[in-house]
Amino acid sequence: CGATVITNLFSAIPVIGNNLVQYLWGSYSVSAPTLMRFFALHFLLPFIVIFLGGLHVFFLHSTGSSNPLGVKSLSNKTPFHPFSLLSDLETFLFFAVCATLPILGGYLQLVTDPDNFTEANPLMAPPHIQP
Repeated sequence: CGATVITNLFSAIPVIGNNLVQYLWGSYSVSAPTLMRFFALHFLLPFIVIFLGGLHVFFLHSTGSSNPLGVKSLSNKTPFHPFSLLSDLETFLFFAVCATLPILGGYLQLVTDPDNFTEANPLMAPPHIQP
């Protein structure tokens, strides 16, 4: 199972590795609680990444970036807010339009795989994924 392969990487951490693996598994082996935990983690992780990305952009726009060139005077610095805000919005709109065109145009089959139409058990790895 994929959970075994991924969590066994934690066993390489000196001293606490084996205890960490047992904590993640919830037992000595992968079982139903482990699969439920990883299913919930994989569902929540994209939302956490989007939230942290938004937080990063918010603070970057409100406080500005660092000064790697060491420019001392404020007159030599480019104002961060209007230029970066516009480029961020353009990029977001470009990717949003590119992602929604196949859906709105009715060409959803172009971006999907036929295997996606078979019923799946969310607690079991697909047969093509081998540990």
